Amino acid sequence: MSAPTAKDVKALRDLTGAGMLDCRNALVETDGDLDKAVELLRAKGVAAAGKRSGAEASEGVVQSYIHANNRIGAIVEVDCQTDFVARNDKFVEFARDVALHVAAADPIAISEQDVPEEDRSREERIAVEQAADRPENVRERIVTGKLDKWLDQVVLLRQKHVNEDKHDGQTIEELRAALSAETRENVVIRRFSRFSVGA
Repeated sequence: MSAPTAKDVKALRDLTGAGMLDCRNALVETDGDLDKAVELLRAKGVAAAGKRSGAEASEGVVQSYIHANNRIGAIVEVDCQTDFVARNDKFVEFARDVALHVAAADPIAISEQDVPEEDRSREERIAVEQAADRPENVRERIVTGKLDKWLDQVVLLRQKHVNEDKHDGQTIEELRAALSAETRENVVIRRFSRFSVGA
């Protein structure tokens, strides 16, 4: 199917409380069938995790990663609801894994909503120019596809973790949602900074 509409994604999010990316992926996987998408999210435990997303995450950890050459590093804050979970080994390991990923993948934003408007507009203009010689009836789909692909590359939650062997090609959002479901707490990647010598 073509990419799900924002209206469909919002409808599924309202029904399940799951994250936007999870809703979008579920609609793609179920060919746009809303009922099947709800079932899929519930089966993955994402719907229940999404319901917790409104809970305040005021505990957490700060973790860092410095690459072996000492020229690239990253620091991240990952929050949860209780100190008990913040001290959990899996939670701390997740935060470390996110720091390693940020150092390697250099995302520009945590979520789609955080992408600077000037960057998004620039990429959209480029996509429109690249699609200009294509038939008019497919241009919009091409632009949407190119923008989606770019967002997959630059948005932290949409990126596949760089250690694909360890994480089976899962995205950061999938890993975050799984940890949230396992800990039964809202898990939030609050902020990150990446450092590179000379940058």
